Amino acid sequence: MSKDYSDHFNLDEEVIYLNHAAVAPWPSRTERAVNDFCRENVTIGSKKYSHWLKVEAQLKQQLTELINAASCGEIALVKNTSEALSFVAYGLDWQAGDNIVTSDEEFPSNMIPWESLANQGVTVKKTKLNKATDPTQALIDQIDSSTRLLTISSVQYASGLRVDLERLGQTCQKHQVLFCIDAIQSVGAFAFDVQKNQADFVMADGHKWMLGPEGLGFFYCKKGVMDKLKLTQFGWHMVEDMGNYDTPLWETAHSARRFECGSPNMLSIHALSASLSLLLEIGIDQVSQSIVQRGQYVIDKVVDNKQLRLLSTPNPDGNNIVVFKLTQGDDSKLFDYLTLNHVVCAKRGGGIRFSPHFYTPLSVIDRAFKLIETYTAAN
Repeated sequence: MSKDYSDHFNLDEEVIYLNHAAVAPWPSRTERAVNDFCRENVTIGSKKYSHWLKVEAQLKQQLTELINAASCGEIALVKNTSEALSFVAYGLDWQAGDNIVTSDEEFPSNMIPWESLANQGVTVKKTKLNKATDPTQALIDQIDSSTRLLTISSVQYASGLRVDLERLGQTCQKHQVLFCIDAIQSVGAFAFDVQKNQADFVMADGHKWMLGPEGLGFFYCKKGVMDKLKLTQFGWHMVEDMGNYDTPLWETAHSARRFECGSPNMLSIHALSASLSLLLEIGIDQVSQSIVQRGQYVIDKVVDNKQLRLLSTPNPDGNNIVVFKLTQGDDSKLFDYLTLNHVVCAKRGGGIRFSPHFYTPLSVIDRAFKLIETYTAAN
C-alpha cells in the first residue's frame, strides 16, 4: 500500500498537481523556514548572520549526501543549471576540431552553451536516442578521438528516458573524455551517486524534484578536474581568504567556492535546506520507490485507456516523467481542458506530461484521469 506523505504539503484541495518536472510546490516546512527568515530580517536584520552561514554550510552538506560527493568542497551554490553548464562550456580550453557528444532530446540549457562554442571550432554531435535500441550504446558509439566531453541529462525532460550513467562514466574514463550530467530531473527523485557514475561535472536547479525555490541550484565539480576550468566570474566570495577585505593580494578558493563570485542567495538557501531536510528525513530510497510506484500507476492508467497512447518508454528502473497523447484529437484542447479543471501538468514531447512526486496521492492521479475520460467521452 502506498504511504501517504501529503500531510507534509498544503496544496489547495482543488489543485491536481502533476508538474514536478517543471516547478514543484514547497513543503509546509519550507514555508515556515522562509517566513521565519523574513521575520528575522524585518525585526533584527542580519544580526544572526553567523547562523545564516551555518545554514549555508548545512545545505552544502545535505547536497553532498544527496549526490554522494566526496566532500562539501566539491559543491558550489549557483543561480541555476544554465549558469553551471556555462561554467564548464566557457571554462574548458577548447581546440578547433574538438567535439562534444550529447543527445537530440536535451533541454535548451544543456544544448545552447555547447552550440555557442561553434565559433571556436567545436562541434556538437547529437545522438538520436528515440531511434536507438540501446540509447546508452548509441551515445558511446559517437565518441571518437576528437571527443572532449560527453554531456547528457540523467532523465530526459520531454520523454522521461533514462540512460545508464554508470556505463557512460566508465566509458568516458576509458577514453579520457570529460563526463557532464544535467541532473535536474533526477536529484531529489532517484538515488544519485556522482562517484559511482564517475562524473566530472553535475548540476541541477532546486525547484523541481528537490522541492525548493527557483534561483538556486548546485554545481558539483570533481576535485581532480577543478583546475581544468578557468574562471569566468570574480568577486569577494570566491577567494581563499574570504572575509579579509583589506589585503591587496588574493588567491582563488581551493574548493568549488571559486565558482561563487558574490553574495549568496540566503533566502533561497534557507528554503532549499528546509526542503532537502524532508527528502533526507524520509530517505531518498523511499522517495524513489514512491515516485516509481506513481510513475507506473500513470503508465498503467494510460495503457488501460483506449483513447490514449503512451509516448514515454517505460524504464527498467522506473519513470518519474510520463508523456502521452490522444489516439485521435487535439492534445492542446485536452491540455486546456485539464488546466481549466485545475490539473497542473505540461505540454512536452509531442503530448501531455504528468510528473507526480513521492507525496502525490494516487487519488489525485485518479481525478486527473477521470477528467480525461470525461473529455474524451464528450469529444
